Amino acid sequence: MSRPVSGPVNEPVSASPVRADIPADPPGGRRAVAVWSIGVAVYFVAVIFRTSLGVAGLDAADRFHVNASALAAFSLLQLLVYAGMQIPVGLMVDRLGTKKVLTLGAVLFTVGQLGFALSPSYGMALAARALLGCGDAMTFISVLRLGTRWFPARRGPLMAQLAGLVGMAGNLVSTLVLAPVLHGVGWTAAFAGSAVAGLVVLVPLVLFLRDHPEGYGPAPARRGSGGAGGTGGAGGTGGFVRRQIRESWAEPGTRLGLWVHFTTQFPAMVFLLLWGMPFLVEAQGLSRTTAGGLLTLVVASNMALGLAYGQIVGRRQSARIPLALGTVGLTALLWAAVLVYPGDRAPMWLLVTLCLVLGGCGPASMIGFDFARPANPAERQGTASGITNMGGFIASMTTLLTVGILLDATGDNYRIAFSTVFVLEAVGVVSILRLRPFALARERERERARDAIPGPAAAPATVPTEPGRALA
Repeated sequence: MSRPVSGPVNEPVSASPVRADIPADPPGGRRAVAVWSIGVAVYFVAVIFRTSLGVAGLDAADRFHVNASALAAFSLLQLLVYAGMQIPVGLMVDRLGTKKVLTLGAVLFTVGQLGFALSPSYGMALAARALLGCGDAMTFISVLRLGTRWFPARRGPLMAQLAGLVGMAGNLVSTLVLAPVLHGVGWTAAFAGSAVAGLVVLVPLVLFLRDHPEGYGPAPARRGSGGAGGTGGAGGTGGFVRRQIRESWAEPGTRLGLWVHFTTQFPAMVFLLLWGMPFLVEAQGLSRTTAGGLLTLVVASNMALGLAYGQIVGRRQSARIPLALGTVGLTALLWAAVLVYPGDRAPMWLLVTLCLVLGGCGPASMIGFDFARPANPAERQGTASGITNMGGFIASMTTLLTVGILLDATGDNYRIAFSTVFVLEAVGVVSILRLRPFALARERERERARDAIPGPAAAPATVPTEPGRALA
C-alpha cells in the first residue's frame, strides 16, 4: 500500500509502476573493466572527431571561404543530427544491444571524419559532419549502457563520470595533438590521418565487446498491455517505440535529468566546440598558442572535477541539485565578469578563472543521468539516457547558431553574442526547480517500495504530479 506524499495532486502512476523485480547487480571486476574500456575507447575517438573542428574553426573559414554564421553551421548540423538521434539510438540500444549500435557508430563517424578531410566544397564538408554526428550519437549512450550492465548500481555515478572524463581526454587530444599537426601537415593529411583511429578501435570492439556478463542480461521486453502499446501483435516495433518513449518521459526523473543536462553542459560545449578559439583570439587579442592553452585548461579542469563530482554524488545523492545549480551559478557569474569587464579585454587571471569554472560544466551535466537512471528499469535505460542526453545538445545547438547570427549582425560584438548564455541558463534553472520535488518524491516512493515489498509484485506508487499534468 503506497503512502501519499505532499504535493499539489496525488494520482496513481500506471505507466511506470515501482518495480521490485530488479535483477541482482552485476559483479563488476576485471573483466567488466576490460569490456567497458573497449566501449570507452570508441567514445574517446568519437570525441576527438567531434571536437576537431574546435581547433580548426579559423582554418575551416579560410578553406571554405565562409562567414561566422556558415562556420557555425558545421557544428550546428553536427549537433542537430546528434540530438535528433538520441531517442532513436536509445531505442536501438534497448532493442539491439550495445555492441551492434556501437559498431555502427564507429563505422559512421570514421567515414564522416575521412569525408571531412577530403571534402572539396562547403556542401560536401557539411554532409561529412552530419555523418560524423550520426555515428558520434551512438557512442555515449552505448557506453552508459555498458556501465549499467557490467557494474553494480552504486558505481553508476562514478562510471558515468569516468566515461565523461575519458571523453574530455579526447578533447584534450584535439587541442594538444591535432591542432599542431593541422598547422604542420595541412588539412587533408591531419584529418585523414586522424580517421585511422576509428579503424583501430573497431578491431577490439568487434572481437571482444559483450553487451553484459553471462546471466545478467536485462529482463525481456514486456508484451503490450494495450494492443499497439506492446512489442508484439499489431503494435510491433511501433508499439515498442511508443511505449518506451511514453514510459520514460512519464518519469519526472527523466525530465529533470534532461533539464539538468540542458542547463549545465552547453556553456563549455559551445566554448570548446567552436566559439572559444575565435573569442580568445579575435575579441581578447590572444595568440593561438595561448588560446589553445586556455582551451586545454578547460579540459584539464573538467577531468579533475569529473572525478570529484562522481565521488560526491556516489556518496551523497542529496548533493546532485546543489552541485548542478552551483555550477550554473558560477558559470553565469564568471561569464558576466568577463563580458562586462571595463575596456576591450579581460585580464588573464579572469580568463583563466572562467576556463577553470567551465571545466565543471561537463561533470555537472552528468548529474542529469543520475536522475534518469534510478527512475527507469534496465529495459528502458537506453531510451531514458537518450532523452536526457538531448538536453545539453539542444542548448548547444541553440547557442551555437544564435552566437553566429549575432556576431554577423553586430560586427563581431562578442559581448552581445555571448549574452545568449544567460537566457538559456535562466530557462533551465526554472525548469529544474519546477521538476525537482516531483522527481525526488518519486525516488523516495521507489525506495520505500523496494524496502517494503521483497517479491516481484510491487504495487503502483502514489506520487505527486505536476500541476495540470498526469504522469500516467
